[in-house]
Amino acid sequence: MKAILITGGAGFIGSHVVRMFVKKYPRTKIINYDKLTYAGNLSNLKDIENRRNYVFVKGDVCDYKKVMATLKEYGVDGIIHFAAESHVDRSIKDPFAFAKTNVIGTLTLLQAAKEFWGCTLANAAQSEKKHRFYHISTDEVYGSLKFDKRLFKESDRYEPHSPYSASKASSDHFVRAYHDTFGLPVVLTNCSNNYGPYQFPEKLIPLMINNIENNRPLPVYGKGINVRDWLYVEDHARAIDLVFHKGTVGETYNIGGLNEWRNIDIVNLLIKIVDKHLGRKPGTSKKLITYVADRAGHDLRYAIDSSKLRKELGWKPETSFPEGIEKTVAWYLENKEWVENITKGAYKRYYKDMYSNRK
Repeated sequence: MKAILITGGAGFIGSHVVRMFVKKYPRTKIINYDKLTYAGNLSNLKDIENRRNYVFVKGDVCDYKKVMATLKEYGVDGIIHFAAESHVDRSIKDPFAFAKTNVIGTLTLLQAAKEFWGCTLANAAQSEKKHRFYHISTDEVYGSLKFDKRLFKESDRYEPHSPYSASKASSDHFVRAYHDTFGLPVVLTNCSNNYGPYQFPEKLIPLMINNIENNRPLPVYGKGINVRDWLYVEDHARAIDLVFHKGTVGETYNIGGLNEWRNIDIVNLLIKIVDKHLGRKPGTSKKLITYVADRAGHDLRYAIDSSKLRKELGWKPETSFPEGIEKTVAWYLENKEWVENITKGAYKRYYKDMYSNRK
């Protein structure tokens, strides 16, 4: 492709994909389209910001005129859509923001792509050869699993339980509707929890690393028994590359790490690793664990069956959890300036509001 627009490319996962694509496809223009909200940080991409095939455009995915102007200016023939509000706690406090960005923003991109590419059912086969709209979604749209061996499959019905997952479920439906109604060449993926460098420290793993280092309370929801499937972010980026270039149009692929952990076990593991890195006596930071009131509608367990992606495209996670978590802890401890720069001001006010008043 001549030009690929990546929305939300200054965020956690998006920045890893932007970096990969800029380096791997030097003849393709990579346009990073990001509003730069609290979770978007251009310092995530300092190492490639001067590459000839990289462009940053500050813009809102809800701004149809700006989106269309960007598609036209760069002759965009591929879109990878990350831009989204993604933190469940924030969605409980402000569901309207999630509906706007995740639903209206996705609809805006779909409509602009359809118009710019001239997609119709009649020319769907031709459009499929030239264009691709890739929508990044989440495993949370499937709802919650019991403590058993069942995994989320692509064919599972949607059963979202939070404003965040409901907004992502809605955007997924719009993406499929544009494929069925207008022949827009789309692919979708639903991924499990990611971890790794550059993740904003409102999410579990970087939050705990930062708090352990600074001897702050480690807020654990309920009893900490909720289970998540963890995937190293660079393995997710490789899957995205494969699906974007080789995935079947109209299909959905689940991406998971086959790596389930209870939240409290993750916290205890991080205490062990961070204390070791800081030269503390083992278990020193266990006293920081603070159980707080459980999140409203807290899903019990997520776990992904990614066998379709493995069989069709040959993908599998390459980073073991022990390796990935060690690399992640080391990165945060070695990049204190990055952490400090984004944990000031608005983040501090949000953190206090979310955790300080819980009983």
